[in-house]
Amino acid sequence: MKKIFAVLLAVAMVLAMAACSGNKGPAKTYDVTIWVSEVEGVKELTLQQVEAFNKANSDIQINATVEGVSEANSATQMLTDVETGADIYCFAQDQLARLIQAGALAKLGEGTAKKVKDENSAASVSCATFGDVLYAFPITDDNGYFMYYDKSVVSDDKVDSLEDLIKVCEDNNKLFSFNLEGSAWYAASFFFATGCVSDWTTDSEGNFIEVNDTFNSEAGLIALEGMQKLVKSKCFNSSDSASDFSASSAVVVSGTWDYKNAKAALGDNFGVADLPSFTVGGKSYHLGSFNGCKLMGMKPQSDTAKAAAIQRLAYYLAGEECQMGRFDAKGWGPSNKKVAASDKVASDPTLVALAAQNAYAKPQGQIHGSWWDIGKAIATNLKAGDGSAAARQAVLDAYKDSMTALFNMSEDDKNAFSVIGGFEGSGWNTDIDMKKVTVDGTVETWKTDKAITFNANDELKIRQGHSWDNALGATNPGTLSSNDGNFVVTEAGDWFVVFVYNSADNTGTISLSAN
Repeated sequence: MKKIFAVLLAVAMVLAMAACSGNKGPAKTYDVTIWVSEVEGVKELTLQQVEAFNKANSDIQINATVEGVSEANSATQMLTDVETGADIYCFAQDQLARLIQAGALAKLGEGTAKKVKDENSAASVSCATFGDVLYAFPITDDNGYFMYYDKSVVSDDKVDSLEDLIKVCEDNNKLFSFNLEGSAWYAASFFFATGCVSDWTTDSEGNFIEVNDTFNSEAGLIALEGMQKLVKSKCFNSSDSASDFSASSAVVVSGTWDYKNAKAALGDNFGVADLPSFTVGGKSYHLGSFNGCKLMGMKPQSDTAKAAAIQRLAYYLAGEECQMGRFDAKGWGPSNKKVAASDKVASDPTLVALAAQNAYAKPQGQIHGSWWDIGKAIATNLKAGDGSAAARQAVLDAYKDSMTALFNMSEDDKNAFSVIGGFEGSGWNTDIDMKKVTVDGTVETWKTDKAITFNANDELKIRQGHSWDNALGATNPGTLSSNDGNFVVTEAGDWFVVFVYNSADNTGTISLSAN
């Protein structure tokens, strides 16, 4: 009996030792949906990176469904329906406040947040931070602009001076492409050069409550004097596409996304540099810019174990190894400091130009959706003026009036709808207000007061409160926050625009009516 007991005890000890040796049973598997850039190859690369994560982690395994969704559309879809949205998704930093307001972003854990802050550039961390809280992982730090140029026209000794570049383009009947009329993102460049700011403040829920804007100032007048040199020139072309090199442009202000197009168009004549300086009153001002990044966010989870697993995965996908993989495969500029310091990244010509420009750049924070139209009108109004100091002041006065009106909007105005588009020569600069004509429960019908003259293929959108935060275009019927393309007029004529809105689910339908 003692022998049998001794054998049983020995077996028990072996089993106990096996249990203590780390054999904890099968790994816990989580189904995770991930939305990444729709750019070709990014989805496949991400699947490979998830597979590498699984191999490196024995305690959890990720069963990933990876979809290619543009950063703009991913934010919109999350805002529309957080519950059915992706567990992990990528978005541009200017969507951060809206996503927080919609409850679509989980905060990073304290320990993870500290590592992310230590490992990434200060600018990218700032873009992912709201208040004092880190809500997302930086994955790039390359959302800015600089200058491509044709070396057969522009010599390297001319690239630092806006005046020299304008003269070279004029003398050679070439164009200087700078999308000043089409985007406030670019127009701000001249104001940042002279020290102007437009810093927006939000409350804890992401609502804009005030702005410190110094565009209407002596510094702003200097900015306009510099901008006027270009917009009044015969060489000015309001565009940001490297395809312009095939249509007589010698200079194009654009970003890293246009590198392949610029290189293909220019070949051995490919040139790239930071933006130039302009001179007013004997003083030189280096053009500024916005810079920003792309972020990776996590949807809040009710399952704390899954939330922890998702955070581990997101930290890996946004980390050093995967950022280097995306640079190698797609040329994306890293936010990770170690990757950015690597020899191959540090010698990339577009990232070198961007890094040089970033010395004069302002991180793009949270900006009210209406500002983009207000700022976009500056260059157009300046171009239309007579070139005098009084005309430049009138441009800034109009800008200030629009900013004041933005903060003085009544609740009714904020909830009202308008039509904006490329019709009747408006160039997407003017809202045509609509009036509410019927109400049936949660369904409202809005209509323009007058018929609008449309040409076939004119485009428009409906938006609320003169802001792009809540707008509807191509998805018709669709959710108001979709803002994904434009409604296209198929038949020329004088049409009233009708919008049927359901406030219960924030959806609507656009139509045209003869009366």
